[in-house]
Amino acid sequence: MGKTGMINHIEIYVRDLYTSKKFWEWLLVNHLDYKVYQQWKDGISYTKDDSGYIVFVQAKRSKLLPPYNRTRVGLNHLAFSISNKEILAHIKSELNSSNYNELYADEYPYAGGNDHYALYFEDPDRIKVELVVED
Repeated sequence: MGKTGMINHIEIYVRDLYTSKKFWEWLLVNHLDYKVYQQWKDGISYTKDDSGYIVFVQAKRSKLLPPYNRTRVGLNHLAFSISNKEILAHIKSELNSSNYNELYADEYPYAGGNDHYALYFEDPDRIKVELVVED
């Protein structure tokens, strides 16, 4: 059965493709070993080990309102595994020196519970991103 049932891809519409591309390349390409998979005028996708891909597409102007809110029906967040705490600390350091918004900073790294070592932050559209250490 191989890949039966595995997610093939996830597609997310964004307010500003340029801004989203900058953020997601910082995270996916620079830190999580993804590579650009496809690119066209209104979108870009990233893949890791050819095991599916994530797509970001420029939303049409007429579709920008209401803005994204993760507490409404729909996507709440994307979570990625990180292999160790040192990598997570490095990403957190870069995050804090950028304009990106860390979530639950006062509870880092246990905002998800005492047995859940993670970093939470938002992309430019305020989609929550979670990086979880999987030792």
